[in-house]
Amino acid sequence: MGLFLLQKVTKRGKVFHMKKIVLFFLLVLLGCAPIKAPDSFTYKELETPEFTLASWQKITNSTAPIRIYIEGDGHAFNHNGQPTSNPTPKSDFMRQLAFNDPNPNVVYLARPCQYVEDDRCFPSDWTTGRFSKAVLDSMGKAIKQIAGDRRVVLIGYSGGALVSGMIINRNPDINVIKWLTIAGVLNHATWTTNLRLKPLVDSLDLKNLPNVPQLHLVGEKDRVVPPSITQQLVPGSMIIVVPGADHAAGYERYLPTIYQ
Repeated sequence: MGLFLLQKVTKRGKVFHMKKIVLFFLLVLLGCAPIKAPDSFTYKELETPEFTLASWQKITNSTAPIRIYIEGDGHAFNHNGQPTSNPTPKSDFMRQLAFNDPNPNVVYLARPCQYVEDDRCFPSDWTTGRFSKAVLDSMGKAIKQIAGDRRVVLIGYSGGALVSGMIINRNPDINVIKWLTIAGVLNHATWTTNLRLKPLVDSLDLKNLPNVPQLHLVGEKDRVVPPSITQQLVPGSMIIVVPGADHAAGYERYLPTIYQ
């Protein structure tokens, strides 16, 4: 069952939509703050055989590309390094990038188990298996539901960069015309080895960069995904090292590049 459930009750032959009431009580029970989305965005849950995925969508032009922002790994671990019970992001960095995108067709797509309650979710889905076949299959199917055969620009943040790259390679029927990453993990084996983290043993990895136009923004002061890791994997002409930026701040000067 999704967190943002649309519940209907019938009274005297009329259907009353109780979305706001249900949303309020669920948010109170889960200790979450309501998501403040612009009026132009509509919340939609995308059902796949693997997971229910949360999305906020603004699609107003039938011919323009659809720009899909893919969230990072979220709140996967607590301050003690233990897996959390809910990977919903604490930061709104990627969500606000999407909500402020002036283009006519914009979608913010969360990763599995973020923002929703789904009894198919287990901690491995946002820890060692965050890039598993099930996760990647669900994300690919969700994007196909959103876009069909229309042109797509994929923007991946942090671990969402790896997800987006693997979606491109695994789904040639998705018409991706550009791939943009921000503070992105592009190969989890390289990333975990360089930072001396535990390997993601239940995850697949990106063997080759997708053969699409692409650009990778990395923060000069990012300690989560240091620029040197991206520079090991990507030709220099495809990378912009953003002065002063860290993992989730300092990219304001490059908003025109992100939104173009």
